[in-house]
Amino acid sequence: MTIFGITLSAAVIWLIIAAVCGIIEAATMGLTTIWFTGGAIIASIVAMAKFSLPIQIIVFLIVSILLIYFTRPLAKKRLKIGNEKTNVDALVGREAMVTETIEPFGSGQAKVDGLVWSAIAKDSHTTIQKGTTVIIDRVEGVKLVVTPSEEPITK
Repeated sequence: MTIFGITLSAAVIWLIIAAVCGIIEAATMGLTTIWFTGGAIIASIVAMAKFSLPIQIIVFLIVSILLIYFTRPLAKKRLKIGNEKTNVDALVGREAMVTETIEPFGSGQAKVDGLVWSAIAKDSHTTIQKGTTVIIDRVEGVKLVVTPSEEPITK
């Protein structure tokens, strides 16, 4: 193949594709193109063995799909992509202390990490008294959705 007046072999083209995919992966760190880098490298080896272009493309696709299927779940697990809780998501499952009684169908306040939040009961029919320890179920906007735990805090 001739590009800009330079004759390139199929093996070199596959290596260029691998390099481009590698650069994209390095720039994004999203585990999106790394699999195609491996497929292109293997396709380059097949091209050096003088197999036809359709065979090279089939090998590229098969290797890329196999890499995605077998290694992506491992990579996501090891690298913990998308699993790290940040900011308010980190509050879920933690304990808080009710500082203002949470009324049925209304809100009160709860304190966690020294910050006072508006809080509502997960079961909207429940009253949660001041001084009760609660577990944060989720965060909706600026309100904690809480459920009472077993023991009140006596501070």
